[in-house]
Amino acid sequence: MIRFADRVDAGRRLADELAHLRAEQPVVVGIPRGGMTVARAVADALTAPLDLIVVRKLGVPWQPEVAMGAIGEDGVRVVDDRWIAPAHVTRAQLAEVEDRERAELERRVRAYRGSRSRIALRDRIVVVVDDGIATGSTAEAACRIVRAQGARRVVLAVPVAPVDWIQRLGHAADEYVAVQTPSRFSSVGQFYDDFTPTSEADVLAVLGGTADTRNGPAAQDRS
Repeated sequence: MIRFADRVDAGRRLADELAHLRAEQPVVVGIPRGGMTVARAVADALTAPLDLIVVRKLGVPWQPEVAMGAIGEDGVRVVDDRWIAPAHVTRAQLAEVEDRERAELERRVRAYRGSRSRIALRDRIVVVVDDGIATGSTAEAACRIVRAQGARRVVLAVPVAPVDWIQRLGHAADEYVAVQTPSRFSSVGQFYDDFTPTSEADVLAVLGGTADTRNGPAAQDRS
């Protein structure tokens, strides 16, 4: 098992696995929050432009760390029936979670982007980066957004993922890259010495921007 010192270390190791893309002039997009620090290291190594894709996990109501789906920019929605049915989540409960997360998604889009324009992804190779994959719902949503924006090829890249992650995600991406896919996997954080939650200020520092304070205080979760 490989342990990463922190997200920067993880990003540098991941960049080594993506070196074959350097000549392709890809665009790197990170999934906030934790994925942005990893994505910054990857973008620097590949001398690629960096942007973000905003998504929100839909957590099981009584076990919110478990994703039963995800929503993202441009109306993207992913629902994972493998978790909803066993957890006995009703349609009303799913809708309640989705409404709450949609409001937070919109707030984060305003906070992160402000007046900043998106990098055009049409006909580009796009590397979607997160700090790890658990259920894969948020990564799938991010890949769908990138495809909808016209990416020619989508590469999903993470430092760590479950051994069956490609089977879980299917055709979400055209290429999957991971530093490690251990058979024993309980959480992404178990593979990091420092997995300190990433703040909105951290995300904005990576992007080189300033938060829109009208959108309210930044929450301190790991999403």
